[in-house]
Amino acid sequence: MASKTELVVEVKSPADKLWAALRDSTELFPKIFPQQYQSIETVEGDGKSAGTVRLLKYAEGVPMMTFAKEKVELADDENKVVSYSVVDGELVNFYKNFRITLKVSPAKEAKAGAVVNWSMEFDKANDQVPDPDVIKETATKTFHDLDDYLLKN
Repeated sequence: MASKTELVVEVKSPADKLWAALRDSTELFPKIFPQQYQSIETVEGDGKSAGTVRLLKYAEGVPMMTFAKEKVELADDENKVVSYSVVDGELVNFYKNFRITLKVSPAKEAKAGAVVNWSMEFDKANDQVPDPDVIKETATKTFHDLDDYLLKN
């Protein structure tokens, strides 16, 4: 049975700037998060549109994972929505149909900044598999760290 977990993160960076950085994560994330990503490379497609497959190699010290292949399922720049599935790597041993979706929106009212709506859908391979809470925690930290980086650059 599919499970879903959601997360809302408020950041100070403008929505357009945050979205551009997220869309450029293949190049940007290994530079600004070397403790997490050894490299990210496009192995199929143009690197951004639906059908693209990226290979993420994690840095030494990242728990339980050395690599992941993710396939972009949906990429909508106008509405700032991207969705991707993990198709290879250690995660597929624990979770079937692992899919992340995120949407970036301008902050409401008179607030500057943006809001990231992030969700993770997954099916556990078996009952012994824990919920992927560490991925949710990592996502939260990544959005805040990326925001800090963008505010300084």
